[in-house]
Formats: sequence, structure tokens, C-alpha cells
Amino acid sequence: MFEFLFGHPRSVYSKGEIVLLGGWPWWTWLLLTVAGAAALGWFLRQRVREAAPGMRGIRPWVIWALQSTMLAAVLLLLWQPALLVSTLKPQQNVVAVVVDDSQSMLLEDTGDGTRLNQVKAALGNGVLDRLGDRFQLRVYRAGNDAHRIRKLDQLTGEAPATHLGDVLKQVNAEMAGLPLGAVLLLTDGADNSGGVDFDTVSELRARRVPVHTVGFGREQAQRDVEIVDVQVPARVLSDSRANAAVSLAHHGLSGRVVKVTLRDSGKVLAQKQVTLKADGQVQTENILFHSGNPGARTVQVSIDKLDGEENLKNNETTRLVSVENTKPKVLYFDGEPRWEFKFIRRAMDEDKSVRLVTILRTTQNKNYIQGREGNEELADGFPVKVDELFSYQALVLGSVEAGYFTTAQQELIKNFVDRRGGGLLLLAGRAALSEGGWNRSGMSEILPVALPDRKGAFQRDPATPGLTAPGVDSLITRLVEDPAQNMERWKKLPYMADYQDIGTPKPGATTLAEMSAGGRAGLPLLVTHNYGRGRVAVLATSGTWRWQMSQPLEDKTHETFWQQLMRWLVTDTPGRVQASTPRQMLFDESKIRLTADVRDRTYLPAPDARVFATLIGPAGSGGQIELQPDPATPGSYFADYSIEKPGSFVAEILAKRGDEEIGRDVITFERKDGVAESFRTNQNRDLLTRLSTQTGGQYWTPADLKRLPEEISLSEAGVTVRETRDLWNIPAVFLLLLGLRAAEWLLRRHWGVV
Repeated sequence: MFEFLFGHPRSVYSKGEIVLLGGWPWWTWLLLTVAGAAALGWFLRQRVREAAPGMRGIRPWVIWALQSTMLAAVLLLLWQPALLVSTLKPQQNVVAVVVDDSQSMLLEDTGDGTRLNQVKAALGNGVLDRLGDRFQLRVYRAGNDAHRIRKLDQLTGEAPATHLGDVLKQVNAEMAGLPLGAVLLLTDGADNSGGVDFDTVSELRARRVPVHTVGFGREQAQRDVEIVDVQVPARVLSDSRANAAVSLAHHGLSGRVVKVTLRDSGKVLAQKQVTLKADGQVQTENILFHSGNPGARTVQVSIDKLDGEENLKNNETTRLVSVENTKPKVLYFDGEPRWEFKFIRRAMDEDKSVRLVTILRTTQNKNYIQGREGNEELADGFPVKVDELFSYQALVLGSVEAGYFTTAQQELIKNFVDRRGGGLLLLAGRAALSEGGWNRSGMSEILPVALPDRKGAFQRDPATPGLTAPGVDSLITRLVEDPAQNMERWKKLPYMADYQDIGTPKPGATTLAEMSAGGRAGLPLLVTHNYGRGRVAVLATSGTWRWQMSQPLEDKTHETFWQQLMRWLVTDTPGRVQASTPRQMLFDESKIRLTADVRDRTYLPAPDARVFATLIGPAGSGGQIELQPDPATPGSYFADYSIEKPGSFVAEILAKRGDEEIGRDVITFERKDGVAESFRTNQNRDLLTRLSTQTGGQYWTPADLKRLPEEISLSEAGVTVRETRDLWNIPAVFLLLLGLRAAEWLLRRHWGVV
């Protein structure tokens, strides 16, 4: 309808510029229009004096407005309005036709055969021939990269993955010396690499190359549940709990119950019954599993098959977890003998994965040290040197006043968290927190709470604990696997022997547990937050020992809580060399980036190191590569590595400064083929529409492709010519003039003044 009324498609108007071809300037038209309208007004005013009663009030002005508009339109036609539009010169421009040839294009989900057959039918229905009559064509099959083909019969749908960004970047680079007029991309948009990156879009826009996208496949499955993502920690301690955050989405299965299972080499690690929520809604379920013995662990996450599911291949995925064979150290300093100190030590004696070293101040100048290796460790009491404190992964401070530590030691503690990346826990006590002046010290900055500025915050009165919503799923406070039962378990814990008002949690802090005490409810009990590279927690009681004393001997509540809290403190504490990679599981990908953060003895960035990675893969594959320094981030190094074969790889990262070894780290990753195209198989129309809009192209459906050859000519890329297209003869102008005269006549007739 738009094209019929206005003579040209909507896209011509959006890309063209309206101009006046007459020899007179536009302001003369405006001047004549104003003068003519004034003359019409004077004439009507003379007529009104002699007019019938039907032409009184506002009615003459309505007639004047219609006549003035008619005059303006007629005068405008004399100035010859036209559209000025850039079009590609025939046979002097190249159009790249890029066809998605990945495995997802072999799906049959619309009743018209496979998506790939629909592409062939759409292009073979005269569209490709008409494009060839106007432009030089280059046809590509796209998967991980682009390959030029001569016939559509060479499309097989065998590409294992879809990387649209890499494909467009490659096609644009190959056309660097050619007049590329446009790119026609036919795909389902099921990209496996996270979409088209900003740099690729910017390069296309710089050349003014429009990308016209044609979408194939259903935008929404009828009956399917899919694992959207699984987040597991890259590193965990041996014999500890770990959390898998499993994200699910579905269509057509609301209210159904599915079983999510975690396995390792066929052995069931954990299971959870999940009720599916609304269609299309991504829901995340936390599932705890036991890390087991040290080594690389492959966690297989699967959903049991449901009746009528269309795609079963997206019901399973895998992730890697590195179970570390380390024994991190925690330094616990308490300023006075008390029950809490004794019971914490007893709880940690049962944990063989964490070593607890304690300093107990027995008098002002005398300490009792336990758990150290040799008399040289902590010989002078609490550390005063960087390398001595930084040899620990976590620090616990009990009932000790801030003034006990020198200014240098306080700064050392702050750097232990911020620069070292260590964990810090502060406990309540009669000389702790605001009672010990911590709120007025330089240490207050790193705390997750704003301590009250008053005395009397510590009370030896009972307090009953309870969980907050974040605490229900937290690894620290998970006493029972089931979240609902875990919350009930906390409500039934014995009361704590004392409590302390720790003030208000800071923005960004997380309150995991609350308490009721002194006639007040909702007081923060356990608050955590991240600070710098580390993390800090405050526990507002020194009376958890009653959880052991007031329950049966076989009850492990107290031990479980403290072991989990200590493991949280140490698990993410980095070493001097910390290796990482964006993804440990590579699905149908061959490129991986290895990165390493390298620190000196004081944990400042080491920009002058030499860093090497030794890789060992399947069948003896691998080798050694050198990581290059990142100029934007001192102490950061990276290297890109191409994985030749599927399988598991181990990379040992070694950093050296001259002949001195700074440190080393180990990271594992795995390439797995034949997986990527089984996920996110619905047509990603949002991606295709966004890509075409950002580059000046248009999104098309297969049924609309007959208009494509004309539309694709509207481009400012390549070799172009400026065309003018008349507007004076379009039907809309005729209908406007006819409508104005008809409206005036009908109004006059209605008012009886014809």
C-alpha cells in the first residue's frame, strides 16, 4: 500500500533525500504560499460579510485552511519535488551472498523441508539470477569461517559451528580492494560465538556496507527444554562442596517437573527435581556437589528426556572443574582466651584441606601459637613483613582492638585483602569491631558494614540465628542440601551465647544471616563483600560454640559451618601466577586465549617477567608457547593457541624474572566437537534485525525476497550514482488534492452554502 501511494518503497524514502528541482529557491515558495493564504483570507473575509448564516464563527477559517493547503500543494508541485538517492552502478559492484552452512540449518521445523533447502529454494527462485544481472556475485558458505562456492549444491549443512562475526570480518577483509556494495546473509542466526562483535560492525559501517539479513527457521520451539548455561567454579579445594548454577529455558512445558543430574564419569554427583516456570523464561537452579579428590574433573550436566521434546541434544552439556591438591593456610589471631577460639580450632582440626595457624594473646606481651611449621614461623607474633603475612591465604581477627596493631600492620592487613587477594574474617567480641575502635581506624574502609560509633555494641545476651534469601543458597551457610530444609535447620539452631551490633551493611554487601536479639529482629549476623582482589566477612557473634555444646555429639552443624566459612575465605585467593581462560570448555572451537596475571613478592604487578605455557594434549599434542605482555594491563600476559584435535589439555604456566622463578600455575581446558549446533537452534531474529539495522540494511523473510534485488541497489558503498525520482506524479499527491477539494465541497454542502 505504501509503495502504491507514494510511488516508491519505504526504504527509498528512508535512505533518500527530498530535494526541489525547480530553479527557484525554496523560500520563494514559502513567500508565495504565505501571500496566497493572506489573499484567500482577505477574500473570504469580504464574502463572510455577505454570507449566509451557515458561514459564521469558525467555519470560514476551516474553508480558508483547506484552500490554503491546496494552494501550498499546487505551488510545491511547480518547484518539482523529487527524491535524491544513491544507487549502486550496475555490474560495477560486488554483492557477497553468505549462506549459513552449519548443522542447525538441517533442522526441519517449519514444514517446508530443512532450513538449508529453504535457502536454496529462495535463492533459486530467480532471486540469485536477478542479482547476477545487476551485480558481480560472490557466494560463500559460512560456518566457523567463510569459503567461496560456485554452486548452491555445494551447501551441505556440515559446518560444526556458526561464527557470524568471524565470517563477516573475513568477507569484508577479502573485499578490501573491491567495490563491495552489500552483503546478503541467509541464516537462522543461531550464532555460537556470542554474536557479531562491535569491531566487525564498525568496519562495515565505516565502508557503508549494508548487511541484509534473511531469517530462516522457527523463532520459538513448540516443546523443548534446553540447558542455556552452567556456571561452575574453575577451581575448588579437594573434598569440599561446590555449586553448579544450571540455567534452563523451555517452550511448551510450563509446570512440568524435570530432573537435573550432575555426573562424573557416569557416577551421579547430585540430582535435583525442578519445576519449569513460564515459557521462554530463563531460570537458574543451584545444585551442590562434592568435589572429591584432586585432579581435573569433568562435570556432565543433563536433563531427563520429556515426552514430545523436539531436540534432545540440548539436554546435556559438560564443564571442567580443577580440584586442587593444595592446603591453603589461615592465620587466626585472637586477643583473649575464649570458648569460640577453642571450638573453631576443634572444628578445623577435622578439615584436612585447610591448615589453621592460630595466635592467642595470653598477656599483653605474650602469645600462644599453634599449628605452625617450625619455630621460625610467626616467631615475632603477628606478621610485620609483607612476605610473611602474604604467605597465608586468609586472616581471621577475633576479640582484639585496632590499636593493638601498628599503623604499618593495619596497612599491611588492608593490602593483604586488596592487593594479595586474601580473605579476611572479623569476629565479634568485647574488644572487637566498634568496641575495639575499628570504626575509627583506617581498616573501616575495607569492612562490609558501617560500624556504629558507640560503645556497648557487644552484649552477652542470647541471640537466635536465621537465614536471609541469599543465605539459603550460599555455600557458607548451607547446612542441609535442600534450600527449604536448610532455612528450617537454621531456625532450629540453639541460641548463640552473645551478639554484637555491627551497624548497617554497605552498598554491594551481602547479608547471609540475621539474628533476633535484645528485643530486635533482623540484625545482621553474617555480612560479606568483595574488596579489591579479596573478600571480607563480619560475623556478629562469638557464641557459635553453643551449636556444638547444646546438640548431640554426632551433630556436625558447628564443624560444617566453620569449615565452609574458612574454605570460602581461601578458595579464590590467587597465587603469584594466576592462569585463566575465558572458557574451559570449547565446543567446536579451535582457538583459545591463555592469560596469566603475574605478581612479584609483594604482589605488585610484574611487567618485566617472561611467561611460558607448556601444553600437553591428546596423543602427545601440545608444545610450548610464550605469553606476551598486555600493554594495557601491567603484569598481565596472554597468548592465543590453536587446538588441532578434540580432547583434554593441560597447560602449565611458568613465570620467570631472569633466572628467578616467580611462580607457576596449571589450568585445564577441553575441546569437544559436534556440540555447538545442538544449542540455541531457534531463529535469532533479534540478532539479525539488530545487525541489519546497525549497518543500514534490512531484515527479510524468505517470502519477501522478490523485492530484494531492487532494494539492495540502495547503497552508498561501492561505486554509486545519484538518482532523482520524481514525486509530483505519485498517487498520494493526486489523492491529497482531490481530498482537499472534496472536503471543502462536502463541508459547504453540509452547511448549506454551496
